[in-house]
Amino acid sequence: MVFHQKREAGLFRHLVRFQSRSQYVPTWESIDSRPLPEWYDQAKFGIFIHWGVFSVPSFGSEWFWWYWQKQKIQPYVDFMQKNYPPDFTYQDFAPQFTAEFFDAKEWTDIFASSGAKYIVLTTKHHEGFTLWGSKNSWNWNAVDVGPKRDLVGEMASALRAHSSLRLGLYHSLFEWFNPLFQQDADNKFTTNYFPTTKTLPELYEIVTKYKPEVLWSDGDGDAPDTYWNSTGFLAWLYNDSPVRETVVTNDRWGYGSICTHGGYYTCADRYQPGHLLKHKWENCMTIDSRSWGYRRNAPLRDYLTIEQLVSTLVETVSCGGNLLMNIGPTRDGRIAPIFEERLRQMGLWLGTNGEAIYDTTAWRAQNDSLSPNVWYTYKPKENAIFAILLEWPKEGTVILHEPLATQGKTQVALVGHGSLKWEPVKPNGLRVLLPQLSFSQMPCQWAWTLRLTGAT
Repeated sequence: MVFHQKREAGLFRHLVRFQSRSQYVPTWESIDSRPLPEWYDQAKFGIFIHWGVFSVPSFGSEWFWWYWQKQKIQPYVDFMQKNYPPDFTYQDFAPQFTAEFFDAKEWTDIFASSGAKYIVLTTKHHEGFTLWGSKNSWNWNAVDVGPKRDLVGEMASALRAHSSLRLGLYHSLFEWFNPLFQQDADNKFTTNYFPTTKTLPELYEIVTKYKPEVLWSDGDGDAPDTYWNSTGFLAWLYNDSPVRETVVTNDRWGYGSICTHGGYYTCADRYQPGHLLKHKWENCMTIDSRSWGYRRNAPLRDYLTIEQLVSTLVETVSCGGNLLMNIGPTRDGRIAPIFEERLRQMGLWLGTNGEAIYDTTAWRAQNDSLSPNVWYTYKPKENAIFAILLEWPKEGTVILHEPLATQGKTQVALVGHGSLKWEPVKPNGLRVLLPQLSFSQMPCQWAWTLRLTGAT
């Protein structure tokens, strides 16, 4: 009798576990009902990495192949005519994607120094070249051609061995010139040769092999989600995959799904609504304002300054978003000094001001109604309001119009420095008296955080 009870109890636990793992069905209504794992909203800041065969010409854009061969945009055509023989193909770039200087631990150290909490690496962009030895991408992957290395595996291993950053993987659904995709497109996506033999097997492979906690989908090729079987794949991802408890996904799972279905919303590249959204969102943007991939010919003016990057992070977090900031490594595996400098500068700023970014939520006001360049965040557990000043006021004081302060109760501090005096202003708000500090005494160099407690 005892044996039967134990066996029944074991069966019950197994059934409960099975039911809890099979709660999502392949419909958008079900998929969209999954709560976003908490770690993602708490993290706030990640690093995007665009790396591939497009890093070899490193001219114009990571869309080089498309602009050169399909759209025949003149600067790309001229570049090839001037520098390469007439019979040179895009595939001929692949052996030059050598990655001889790629050191995954060195990259990890740079990413960790930025203050980011996760990375997203391009495993395959629209060119179709995979940074791992995909079984479904014969002779068009980094193990067969070029580096002869599993670049995704090296990055995943180093990240987990030498940091607390979470691994994210980008994967393009479609491929510009894959004949199977072109055949399906010609059939108006009534056939699905390409997703069943290429896209879906690769998605299952990178999830089971590398266990990413962010799966960043892109490139629907104007095909509907039913063609990609997106809800079927996501149901597996959320129910039965090895990362089912912690994985987060975006909204690029088929034509019409962006900003509507999936995990968090991206809505558009460089998305910055400037106001609070009801749904969790991410601003994916790039330090080189004109390209996601590395450009050898990029002038300094095209790189965003650290002031611009900090401002973008602050505005994004104030409005409830995460920032995914992109770099483009070189074909030989280096992170160019300007990208490294920007990342380390972000880390310096977050080292002082991180309490106003990580684990925060949007406050009732996102920016100050009257004082320019002041953005707010909030930490409910500490009942702390953070007012982030993107510019240091010339007059030595700043008026915060949104917080309701009470004399004898409200305390204000300059993060990284100490307590400050304040006085009430009418009809509401407070005037904060900023300290007179020399440059070397400033807690940081770019944006400054006031921490308010005892205010509402």
